[in-house]
Amino acid sequence: MAVHQSLAAMVKTYGPIIYLRLGSVNVVVACSASIASQFLKTHDSNFSNRPPNSGAKHIAYNYQDLVFAPYGRRWRMFRKICAVHLFSGKALDEFRYVREEEVAVLTKALAKSNKNGQGSPVNLADLLNVCTTNALARVLLGTRVCGDGEGYADQKSQEFKEMVVEVMVLSGVFNIGDFIPSLEWFDLQGVASKMKNLHQRFDAFLTKIIDDHKINAASNENCTGSKNSDLLSKLIGLKEDVDGEEWKLTDTDIKALLLNLFTAGTDTSSSTVEWALAELIRHPNILAQAQQELDSVVGKDRLVSESDLNQLPYLQAVIKEAFRLHPSTPLSLPRVSVEDCEIDGYFIPKNTTLLTNVWAIARDPSMWPDPLRFEPERFLPGSEKANVDIKGNDFEVIPFGAGRRICAGLSLGLRMVQFMTAALIHGFNWELPEGQVIEKLNMDEAYGLTLQRASPLMVHPKPRLEAHVYSAIKF
Repeated sequence: MAVHQSLAAMVKTYGPIIYLRLGSVNVVVACSASIASQFLKTHDSNFSNRPPNSGAKHIAYNYQDLVFAPYGRRWRMFRKICAVHLFSGKALDEFRYVREEEVAVLTKALAKSNKNGQGSPVNLADLLNVCTTNALARVLLGTRVCGDGEGYADQKSQEFKEMVVEVMVLSGVFNIGDFIPSLEWFDLQGVASKMKNLHQRFDAFLTKIIDDHKINAASNENCTGSKNSDLLSKLIGLKEDVDGEEWKLTDTDIKALLLNLFTAGTDTSSSTVEWALAELIRHPNILAQAQQELDSVVGKDRLVSESDLNQLPYLQAVIKEAFRLHPSTPLSLPRVSVEDCEIDGYFIPKNTTLLTNVWAIARDPSMWPDPLRFEPERFLPGSEKANVDIKGNDFEVIPFGAGRRICAGLSLGLRMVQFMTAALIHGFNWELPEGQVIEKLNMDEAYGLTLQRASPLMVHPKPRLEAHVYSAIKF
C-alpha cells in the first residue's frame, strides 16, 4: 500500500489531522479540505518553506531550484521568470502552435500504429511522454529532445523517461537520513548514492543541452541577426542582469530550473492523461458522451484544436474528475512551519513538516458522494460541485496544490492534459488487447512521488475521423 493510501486509511481512526513522530522530525498530515484550507490559506505564510531533504540536496543542485528553494528572493525570481515567459496567457497563446503540432504528431503515430487493424497494442504511456516532453522542450529549448521524429518513443526518449521516473521514485522514498540526521552520513538505504548518480546523469544531459544551445544560438545570430524566443535563450540573456538588480543567473541556476520544468512538466501530464483514458475505457457510456460533444463542436473532418476547449464543458468535467481520482502528486511536496501556530485547536510547533494528502481529500466521502465512482457529471452545471475549480481555490480537490507553493505550471499542465485527452477521444475509439476485458482493467497505482499506473495502458487505437484528416498531418 502506498503512503498516501496508508495515511488515508488512518483517518477513520485518528481524524483528518494526523500527527507523526518520524525519527527526530514532527510531521503533520492534512487529510480533509477544511484542515488543508487552514494550513495552505489561513497559515500559508507560515508554511511556505521546504524542510531539509536529501532529494533537494543531491538532485536539485542543493536547493538552487524553484521547487525546493527557500521562500525568498531566489524563489521569487524563478517564479517570476516562469510566470512571465512560460505560464502567462500571452506565453501560452504564443506557443499554442507547438502543442498543436506535437499533438498532431501523436495523433499520426497512433493512426499509423493501427496498420489496418492488424497492429500490436501500443504502450500509450510512452507515446504520451514523447508528446509532452517534446512540446515542453520546444518551448524551453527550441528543439525536440526525444522520439524518432514521428511521435514514437526511441532509446533516447526511453532513457529520459526513466530518469524522470527515477527522480519521482527516489523523491518519494522514506529516507532514514532525512528523519534521523545523525544517520545521514551512513546512507543506510543507499538512497543518497542513487540520487548522486542520477544527478550526474541529469547534469550531463542538461549541460550538453546548454552548451549545444549556446553554439547554435551564436551561429543563428551570426547568420540571421535574430535571437531565439525559447526560454533557454532568455535565461542565458538573464545571466547578465535580472530586472536591473545585481543578481546574475549562473549555468547551475539555469540547469536547476530546467530540471524542475522537465521533471514536473512531462510525466505528470502524460500520466494524468493515461489515467483519464483508462477511466473512459472502463466507462464506455462516458467516452461516447464525450465523443458526441466533440463531434458536435469539431466534426469529423479536422483535428480538435486548443481553441475548441472552451466549448467542451463535458470534456472539462471529465478532466476534473480524472484529476480528482488520480491527482498527479497524491501526497503534496512537504512544507515546514517557521513558527508555532494553532490548527483546528491543535498546537503545531515550529519546524513541523506538513504533508497534504491530496488523494485522500478528493476521496473524502463526507465531501464526495460515492467517491470512488468516476462521475464527470459532478462538475456539470446544475450539480452541487459545478463551480468547484481545480486551481487551488476550492480545497475539496487540489491536484496542483494551493497557496504560495502551488504548482507554478498549473495553467500549462491543465491546458496540455485537456488538449491531449480531447485529441485521443476525438480521434480514436479504443480497444484493449485480446483477452482483456474492461471490467478487469488493472487500475493499481505504482509507488513514487507521482501517481503512476502500476502497469502501462496497452491499447489498440481505432481511427474514427475521416481518413484524409490523418493523412494530411505533415511533420
